[in-house]
Amino acid sequence: MSQQALFAATPPEIGELERELRARGHVHIIGVDEAGRGPLAGPVHAAACWWTLSLDDAAEWPGLNDSKKMQEADRETLYDTLSAQPRRVAMASASAERIDAINILQATFEAMRNAVQRVIELREQSPDLIVVDGNMIIPDLELPQIAVVKGDARSFAIAAASVVAKVSRDRLMREAAETWPGYGFEGHKGYGTAAHREAIATLGPCPLHRKSFKGVREFVDVS
Repeated sequence: MSQQALFAATPPEIGELERELRARGHVHIIGVDEAGRGPLAGPVHAAACWWTLSLDDAAEWPGLNDSKKMQEADRETLYDTLSAQPRRVAMASASAERIDAINILQATFEAMRNAVQRVIELREQSPDLIVVDGNMIIPDLELPQIAVVKGDARSFAIAAASVVAKVSRDRLMREAAETWPGYGFEGHKGYGTAAHREAIATLGPCPLHRKSFKGVREFVDVS
């Protein structure tokens, strides 16, 4: 089953993936998304969210959408609600050091695999299907999967995972600002803003920076 087989070139609508999969007879799915592939600093986070198609409904999750479309306060509230449900969600991360060692794409896949496996361990059962945001499934994961372009805007399960990944990472970066002041992590969360790039040039990279990334590697002291 491909993403193209599910949706033509139509504007995304939250929940349409669940409706389609329910019609195809699926009951239990895991939605997977990541946060932090692009920044110059900090880990990449991946989250996996278990979704039971016969039970979960849009009415239970007012405002749930692609995390980028939600207000920060709404994301924080939803994150706390999801996290309070046992055996529902799991988050995994790959550090900046790990990203430098194996590259950002492989580090993202590694975090996704770990998040999925943790949810399965919590549930003590496997899903019918794993639905991954984007255009690539997770390699080295022997479970049925599909990749869904704009999945975080089409699927409640993926949207929930996107919220967990983003909020958990944002919180970590705000805490990191206290350990490594001067970079502005509390604001840009590690992304390559002009102010962040200027701070790197002035202060040099800190342990949280991805030393293999352009914009950081030029300032790494190799002596």
